[in-house]
Amino acid sequence: MESFFGEIEGAGFEIIEEEFNDCLTGHGRVERLWTGARWVEGPVWFPAGKFLLFSDIPNNRMLRWDETNGSVSEFRNPSNFSNGNTRDLHGRLITCQHFTRSVTRTEHSGEVTTLASHFDGKRLNSPNDVVVKSDGSIWFTDPDYGIMSDYEGCKSPNEQDSCNVFRIDQKTGNIHVITDQLVKPNGLCFNNSEDKLYVSDTGGSHVAGGPRHIYSFDLKDEKFTSENPKIFAECSNGLFDGFRIDNEDRIWTSAADGVHCYNAVGALIGKIKIPEIVSNVCFGGERLNRLFITGTTSLYSAYLAVNGIC
Repeated sequence: MESFFGEIEGAGFEIIEEEFNDCLTGHGRVERLWTGARWVEGPVWFPAGKFLLFSDIPNNRMLRWDETNGSVSEFRNPSNFSNGNTRDLHGRLITCQHFTRSVTRTEHSGEVTTLASHFDGKRLNSPNDVVVKSDGSIWFTDPDYGIMSDYEGCKSPNEQDSCNVFRIDQKTGNIHVITDQLVKPNGLCFNNSEDKLYVSDTGGSHVAGGPRHIYSFDLKDEKFTSENPKIFAECSNGLFDGFRIDNEDRIWTSAADGVHCYNAVGALIGKIKIPEIVSNVCFGGERLNRLFITGTTSLYSAYLAVNGIC
């Protein structure tokens, strides 16, 4: 096992399998773009504006990093303790909010529309992470982290009987449960062909011996072919939180020691070492070959020799 370390102490690339070399530029390094948060999450890239939005959950704000000059400014304050973010097919911001226990869409006018806040007449737990499928549907996870204390939301009783993965049909507004089989569903994404949905389960955060896995579900249209998920990977350091996928179905996922990269069959091939616990990642830049990394107090990035799809 060989390692390369960049200019930030404790940061760099760890090659576990030779194929990870094909993902690296050879002279690239990890960059710290900004610091000053309590717990950053939910990075989402907006190519038209060349900027990245991300959440600073405990500080109840969303931040905006500008690629053109490297500046960081407040995008939304208060943010209702926003967590995960993504774009829909029309380039609108989709956000999971802990405080309102809802999923929202920010229109091009700036108006905020609530897409989901209840299921079966009961309030959601605290929507966490979100992705959009090519048919425009919105898929999100709903663990209860945002109602467990006042640090990342508002301490409140659970109204749902479980922590679920939900799907919103943007055309009809209907919401339904995709699965209730996970303890604390967290990050999620589709593979390139959208016949698999990957979901991380961070149940090990509060349940002794609980899961710290990424699971895969086989999909046919909007339904799983089986209710039983398959284990894709188990975290070797901390927990998997948010993650994204590249154009060759490699998963780049957060962990306690940085970003772990898994190939399409679930083998750990390399790591991007970060000196803070990583919460989430997303691909951005003009060619989607820059991985943005939210790590506890800071925003990092690394240019790669691969391209992302989300």
